[in-house]
Amino acid sequence: MRLAVPKESAAGERRVALVPEVVRKLTGRGIDVLVERGAGDGALIPDEAFAQAGASLVDGAEVWGADAVVVIAPPQGEQIAQMRAGALLIGFLAPLTSVATATAARDAKITALAMEAIPRISRAQSMDALSSQSNVSGYEAVVLAAEHLTRFFPMLMTAAGTIPPAKVLVLGAGVAGLQALATARRLGAVTTGYDVRPEVAEQVESLGASFLDLGLEAAGEGGYARELTAEERARQQQALSDAITGFDVVITTALVPGRPAPKLVTAQAVEGMKPGSVIIDLAGESGGNCELTTPGETTVEHGVTIVSPLNLPAHMPEHSSQLYARNVLSLLDLIVPKGEEGTEPAIVLDFEDEIVSGSCVARDGEIVHPGAKAAAEAA
Repeated sequence: MRLAVPKESAAGERRVALVPEVVRKLTGRGIDVLVERGAGDGALIPDEAFAQAGASLVDGAEVWGADAVVVIAPPQGEQIAQMRAGALLIGFLAPLTSVATATAARDAKITALAMEAIPRISRAQSMDALSSQSNVSGYEAVVLAAEHLTRFFPMLMTAAGTIPPAKVLVLGAGVAGLQALATARRLGAVTTGYDVRPEVAEQVESLGASFLDLGLEAAGEGGYARELTAEERARQQQALSDAITGFDVVITTALVPGRPAPKLVTAQAVEGMKPGSVIIDLAGESGGNCELTTPGETTVEHGVTIVSPLNLPAHMPEHSSQLYARNVLSLLDLIVPKGEEGTEPAIVLDFEDEIVSGSCVARDGEIVHPGAKAAAEAA
């Protein structure tokens, strides 16, 4: 069995899908790992480190002829077209939004498994790449906020008087939001979390933060929030506009899968914040949670700095790659079972298994993921 790791082609992507630590484990099981030359450059992992772990260094064309290809971001259609029928593609494949990826996988007659579509069940926790990368985003969001804020995060008691701690509000208490709350707390800020799912209040409070209760509930399926009605959105925006003005930092992380990011921070709310305050909008790739956000850029409105970074995990490629590679290894443990000594490793896809079926975007010349299929039909 040959498993390949290409160099990422997306602009600004510095991560690599496997790291030497994981390559060593795979080659130890008899899997031939092919790594495209330079694949680890962005994560500061030299080719020699992969070679020492047992990988073969190859050119790009050879990568796409392997039995399985592991990526971070969706590959280009022409890259998928180079894969042989029946081969396996694993990565963040954006099944709800990247119609081109799903149709390319269908046309190439490969099997495509999307890491972000792995169901959030107990036995799949070690495969949950969304969570591992969101942890990085939540941490980095606070670091960015501290860099742009014109005030201290912690309380300081000095001979010149006492400086009060910064007040930080995190909108959305998923993995990224909870990590942001924990990191801001470690830096000494007074923290508050908000979410439309009331069941996460206990998690917010366990991190030493207060929970902002606006009287709205919108729990959805799979641990995500559902989309609010127009009336609920109006109530939420007004209540948040009133609350936001008292905070130095607002970090937004609210997403609804397959939908534009909900607008939580209005222009009115930004105008009401103190000059020098900061908004870190982590939903920029889906349009942003702030009405004044320009995705991918840093702007200043009414004296408030609004930062909308894209692909934050790529800003910390070493640890992001390490975490992602471990997620992939856990998935491979499921679909490439360890056989008896002396037997050749092989891919075994059990589509009765909810992890395999839930993450599958395309196979046997068909798009099988419901969201991807609906998106392709609508295109």
